[in-house]
Amino acid sequence: MMKLITRVSLMFQADTYLCTAFPLPTSRDAYIVDFIPRASMDTVHHMLLFGCQTPVSTSSYCVQGTCEDEASIMYAWARNAPPTRLPRDVGFKVGRNSGMSHLVLQIHYGDVSAFKVTNADMACEYTSYPIYPFAFRTHTHRLGKVVSGYRIRDGKWNLIGRQSPQLPQAFYPANEEVNVKYGDTIAARCVFTGEGRTSKTYIGGTSDDEMCNFYIMYYMDSKHADPYMSCMESGSRDLFQHIPAEANVPIAVSPVHMNSMMHMGHSTDHQDNQLLLDKNKAEQVLDQDYHLEQVSAWPQSSLQLGQVSGLALDSDANLVIFHRGDHHWGEGSFNSQARYEQRSQGPIQQSTILVVDLSKGNILKASGRDMFYMPHGITTDKENNYWVTDVALHQVLKVSSDGRDRLLLALGEPFTPGSDNQHFCQPTDVAVDTETGAIFVSDGYCNNRILKFSAEGKYLSHWGAGSSDRKRRIPFQIPHSLVFLPDRQEVCVADRDNGRIQCFIAQTGEFIKEIKKEEFGGQVFAIAYNGFIFAVNGESPYRSTPLRGFVIDYSTMDIVDTFNPEKKEFKMPHDIVESSDGSVFVGDAGSKSVFKFTSEKLHRSVKKAGIEVQELDDNVLRSLSPGKAVGGLNLGNFFASHKGYSRQGFDQLSTEGSDQERNNSSDSENEEYSALPVPPASSS
Repeated sequence: MMKLITRVSLMFQADTYLCTAFPLPTSRDAYIVDFIPRASMDTVHHMLLFGCQTPVSTSSYCVQGTCEDEASIMYAWARNAPPTRLPRDVGFKVGRNSGMSHLVLQIHYGDVSAFKVTNADMACEYTSYPIYPFAFRTHTHRLGKVVSGYRIRDGKWNLIGRQSPQLPQAFYPANEEVNVKYGDTIAARCVFTGEGRTSKTYIGGTSDDEMCNFYIMYYMDSKHADPYMSCMESGSRDLFQHIPAEANVPIAVSPVHMNSMMHMGHSTDHQDNQLLLDKNKAEQVLDQDYHLEQVSAWPQSSLQLGQVSGLALDSDANLVIFHRGDHHWGEGSFNSQARYEQRSQGPIQQSTILVVDLSKGNILKASGRDMFYMPHGITTDKENNYWVTDVALHQVLKVSSDGRDRLLLALGEPFTPGSDNQHFCQPTDVAVDTETGAIFVSDGYCNNRILKFSAEGKYLSHWGAGSSDRKRRIPFQIPHSLVFLPDRQEVCVADRDNGRIQCFIAQTGEFIKEIKKEEFGGQVFAIAYNGFIFAVNGESPYRSTPLRGFVIDYSTMDIVDTFNPEKKEFKMPHDIVESSDGSVFVGDAGSKSVFKFTSEKLHRSVKKAGIEVQELDDNVLRSLSPGKAVGGLNLGNFFASHKGYSRQGFDQLSTEGSDQERNNSSDSENEEYSALPVPPASSS
């Protein structure tokens, strides 16, 4: 367990000016060659970067100005301006004899509702026998947004667990691939918000105070068992400069869930007890031992599809299919400038959007006649509108789902490829932020970028491929599929011809992680997300790799399952979705069909880290409900001993350790052709 024992001040208001001073090297010359803003106009009104010899203060507030001596403005930003890139071999000289020993960043915050004010960091060197984490739990009070725990070994951060403390504060399965041994560092970060606070908040035991806890349940060799260990050391600033970006991203909690939690009060034992009584939810969290197999009898009748390019789910839990009817993407579809060469054929006369039920595949609605030329991606928003891309039109279109084919919004110029903020070049897919309605567009076959727009279609920002090593950053090669991760506030991209998945912070476009596997064979066509990442690969001209679907653990990036049709083979799996009942659907452009897969439960018990957990009935769960006394609940009793490993974990679970929390306020037909990149278009 890790507990924070230092004081935290959380106070923030709109129209606040904050300044941060950064020392520069004075023993040598240095050069600034790039400016990458990490802010959004939703929160930040403007930013100014000054260079000077002596900053007025090293505190956060710009009360007396920025610099005591003359300040030079190095950079200015406002209104979601894109990054400023200097010409090659050009830089601003700073440090040593430049007269600038400090940079001072001044930020004027406007709307601070989403502002993350304070991080609480903890880190300790581990100096005992190996432990094997199998569960974790996070705890803060009302201001906590996300808590993340890591093992650091040889400079590499490996996630143990990450969760919002505003969700039920139960023990969740940890990353079972991570063990901790002598010499490792265990670290955790809590992210707090000061929204709505006008006075300082301190660490303390009442519900008006704050605290930061990250619990780990583990097993270890019984000969060396230590049932309770704690870390209460603040981590160094240098160490936490390398923490993964995901640790700073709040996990969204719906207002409905928040309201229910408020009615429950702030007693964590009430929350834990409620979760323990929910047997089905416990099974859902723990039982992840499954394999996807095809439902060969689905659909029960022929759907008469063309090349299937996109799949989505609507708000009624029906499957939405986007297909090309009698149009085919072939070698003569586009010229070398990516302009569509078959306009004379007119739009597709068949219904290109079919809504079918999940159980039998019966058609419930049909729409999209005489609207599209070369359909590609489709997704739905919370109003159940369709967001689609058409690579022939070079447009992103918002279409009503009421069957009347009303065009609600059009982005891009019809049949006109381009690379500025008002044009696309063969855009491939759209992802929608489920809270704000903002949309993300993968653009696409020519431009190799991601663009972000408001729900009303206003351009906000764009970015390219990411990398933890910017010197070797590899650009996108056809960003082909997008998915928004609502619980992580991230956007992940299927970078098709690079054979990888990349994930970014949705608000800023900051790179988080890359998933690249030999099993992909150099091609990843589509991805979906529902706790796990679901993906399909494609046929590579360079390797002979079977076409399959993949289930990937987001945290560990391990492939936990692969699947493919039983009787037929994938020809060109083009899109994938997972429904709320766990069924997975794959749209295949090559075979002009949609495949359904379901999970076959292997058994009712679950194996975690070599320990078998048997199903518990409600009576057992009720008898284990926690009290407030130390040792009132030992969750180690859920786990049977195994091969000499002791049932050890943290006994002091219900009191939040020594803080003593008080309850005071309780293609051809099988190939999509990509033309040569379009020359840059002039801005308009």
